[in-house]
Amino acid sequence: MKSNSKKGVRVIWWILFICYLVGISYFLFFSERYGRTEGTSEYRYNLTLFKEINRFITYHRTIGLEGFFVNLVGNVVAFMPFGFGLPLISSRDHKFFRILFWSFGFSLSIETIQLVYKIGIFDVDDLLLNTIGGILGYWCYCIVMLLIKHGGKKRVAKKREY
Repeated sequence: MKSNSKKGVRVIWWILFICYLVGISYFLFFSERYGRTEGTSEYRYNLTLFKEINRFITYHRTIGLEGFFVNLVGNVVAFMPFGFGLPLISSRDHKFFRILFWSFGFSLSIETIQLVYKIGIFDVDDLLLNTIGGILGYWCYCIVMLLIKHGGKKRVAKKREY
């Protein structure tokens, strides 16, 4: 791929990544649907790992399907674009532990902002689920890159046959 083409693709990925960050910020801090605009006067937090995960699994019938999926599956899925997009926009962030570090750091920043501004709950379970989502997104990135690389080798091999 030509250098100008690569730069154009990287710019597009940057724009998409920024749109993702704006979208997730809106959802996590300003979405009226999940009561994000209503601050409380007290700090709310969960520092016990698996406490909320266990609660959502145990009481999934009471909480309802939407609440169950939004809190457990949603925390994972919402961070998959982060793990997928970061290696696309950064020439340095192609290693597993860098994505792990940045996914955890991004999640920790969000949880800390929620605690400080009393919007939502600082939850260590969310830290875990969000970080897992970032890693799953990174694995998807790795699979896509392998498929692209493998597909490119097949095309080159076919051209040589002629």
